Amino acid sequence: QVQLVESGGGLVQAGGSLRLSCAASGRTFSSYAMGWFRQAPEKEREFVAAISRSADSTYYADSVKGRFTIARDNAKNTVYLQMSSLKPEDTAVYYCAAKGSTGWRAVFSTRYDYWGQGTQVTVSS
Repeated sequence: QVQLVESGGGLVQAGGSLRLSCAASGRTFSSYAMGWFRQAPEKEREFVAAISRSADSTYYADSVKGRFTIARDNAKNTVYLQMSSLKPEDTAVYYCAAKGSTGWRAVFSTRYDYWGQGTQVTVSS
């Protein structure tokens, strides 16, 4: 089992940057593909980014491509989401998720096995 804890959220002005972190417990972090999702009020949870187990491949939603970067450090059991050029529409609760089954580029939340509690990101205009 994997426990995930996000941090790094907060309030930022449009055009600013934030880096989210997600710390995982357990010794098998590198066996999980990781993803970031977000959920705005009254909206469904949506895919943001995914990274393969070895960090050699990444995939992004079109809405964040070129602005967000996902990375991971398997030695530190941590996955990151660097967010730049933030927009008010990026305001949401951001969740990290771990996927233990085969494959890594999963955009549907049902494909992930473990979830963090979320961290709020608010972008003011």
